[in-house]
Amino acid sequence: MFSDRTNWNLAHNRLSETLARTQAQGSSFLDLTTSNPTECGLRYNSEAILRSLQNPAVLTYRPDPKGLPGARAAVAQYYRSHGIEVSAEDIILTTSTSEAYSFVFRLLCNPGDELLVPAPSYPLFEYLADIQDVKLSPYSLVYDHGWQIDLHALERALTARTRGLVVVHPNNPTGHFVKNAERGALNEICTSRGIALIADEVFLDFPLEPQSATSFAGETRALTFTLTGISKICGLPQMKMAWLAVSGPEQVKTQALERLEIIADTYLSMNTPVQLALPAFLDQRTDFHRQLMERVRSNLSELDRQLSLQNSMNRLRVEGGWYAVLRVPATRSDEELAISLLETKGVYVHPGHFYNFPGDGYVVLSLITPEQDFSEGVNRLISVV
Repeated sequence: MFSDRTNWNLAHNRLSETLARTQAQGSSFLDLTTSNPTECGLRYNSEAILRSLQNPAVLTYRPDPKGLPGARAAVAQYYRSHGIEVSAEDIILTTSTSEAYSFVFRLLCNPGDELLVPAPSYPLFEYLADIQDVKLSPYSLVYDHGWQIDLHALERALTARTRGLVVVHPNNPTGHFVKNAERGALNEICTSRGIALIADEVFLDFPLEPQSATSFAGETRALTFTLTGISKICGLPQMKMAWLAVSGPEQVKTQALERLEIIADTYLSMNTPVQLALPAFLDQRTDFHRQLMERVRSNLSELDRQLSLQNSMNRLRVEGGWYAVLRVPATRSDEELAISLLETKGVYVHPGHFYNFPGDGYVVLSLITPEQDFSEGVNRLISVV
C-alpha cells in the first residue's frame, strides 16, 4: 500500500525507548540535548514580535512565488549586514530549510541521482533524500587539531550521477567552518564537474572563534544555493520562515531561478503574516544573539573547567554553532553510555552515532542548555565516564 521511499525502520531505538519510559514515569532528568531556544530561558522582545503580527495588511492575499518583495528585501539587508550584496530577486522564501532543501533537490536531481553530504552531520538529510528519491553519498570530516574536509575522500565519492554537494557552514554538531582553501577546492570541484554547491548556513551567525564567518551567498564561481532562516538567526522556529539565495554564473543562475519559481508557485506555502513581520523579526535578533552567545560561551567555559579536572575525556575544537563534541573512552557503545547516563544519573545526551560519527567514543552536548542544568549535567556525565 505504501511507497518504497517511506519504507523506513520505524522501531524505536533503545535510547528512545529509555527516554520515553523516563518521561512516562514522570522522572526528572537534565536534558543536555535541547535545541529549542524558546524553551531555554532566553528573553524575547515579545512586544515587538507580537506587534509585528498585527499588521492590517495580513487581511489581503497577494501571493508571490518567491515571497513578498518587502520580506525578500529584508533578507537582502540581512546579507548586507554580512558585507554581501544579494539581490532580492535572487532570494526565494520557504517555510523551513527542509522545504528549501526539497526545492533544490527537486531542481537538481532525477530519481536515483546523488548528492554528497558531510559526515558527521545531522541525520535530517537521510529523510529528505528518501522523500525526494535522491541517494546520498557521504564525505568525511576528519579531526586533527580541528575539523577539516577530507577532500580526497570527497573526490573519490563523486560519480557520474552526482548532482551537487552539501556543506554545513558551520557544521552541526562539529562546529567546523569551511576554510578559504577548502572553499576554493569545493568551487573547483563543482565548476569542473558541472555540479551545484549547497550551503546550509543556519548557524552562520554564531561563531565562537575570532574568524570571518563568510557566507556562501556571494559565490560567483559555481552554481550555489545558500540556505538559512529565522529558526536559528532570530531564535523563532515557531514562525516557520527560511529562504534560499541563488548565486553563481549569471546564465545558469537565471535558469535555476526560473525553475525554482515554478516549484515555489506550485506550493505557495508562505503565509502573509510572517512575511510581513520578517523585517521586525530580523531587527530584534541582536539582543537574542547576545543572550545566546553569552549562554554558549558560559557553558563552554564551564565544560572546559570541569574537563580540566580529569583526564579520561576531552572536548573537540568547536568554531561555531550551539553544540560541543566530547571524545570519551570507547569502553562501550555510545548508545549504552547514553542509556546508562539517563537511567543512573538522570542526564540525557546524544550519542555520536546519531550524527554518523565514524565509531564509538563520541558524545554531543547542547551549549544552549540553561547554565545550572548544564553544569550539573556535565558533572554527572564525568562521574560516569
